[in-house]
Amino acid sequence: MNYTIPAGTRIGHVHLKVADIERSLAFYRDLLGFEVQQYYGDSAVFISAGGYHHHIGLNTWHSKGAGPAPINTAGLYHTAILYPTRKDLAVALKRLIEAKYPLTGASDHGVSEALYMNDPDRNGVELYWDKPKEQWPKDEKGNLQMVTEPLDLNDLLKLASHPDPA
Repeated sequence: MNYTIPAGTRIGHVHLKVADIERSLAFYRDLLGFEVQQYYGDSAVFISAGGYHHHIGLNTWHSKGAGPAPINTAGLYHTAILYPTRKDLAVALKRLIEAKYPLTGASDHGVSEALYMNDPDRNGVELYWDKPKEQWPKDEKGNLQMVTEPLDLNDLLKLASHPDPA
């Protein structure tokens, strides 16, 4: 059977096992700016951007007080958080720098620009924005050619301090 998932299909949310809800909220809510939608007792919380029921669930159901998952095993590589504009990504970078939160990487993938870090439980997190589709690199046959090049953080940061056009 040759089936293709519908083009409008999206990833709805990610649910992360964490060791400490408040420590995770300090990262996702206080630093990245997600809004709490609902606490589920004292063992889970649902957070989102823009009032959606939840983009991220954080729970301690099987992980309260536990250490991070081993790096060299199967599991989640990272959660990718898509920002609507390059300026929004620049503001996120500025906030991370001001908070002295360490990045683990920063890349220009041709199709997107991305910042990488770990949350307090060492879950990988990617903050990114997509470049306009017409700018995506393609070969002579029209096949997508993603790359991993260094991201110019200074150029990105310049955008964080520019006022929005009126």
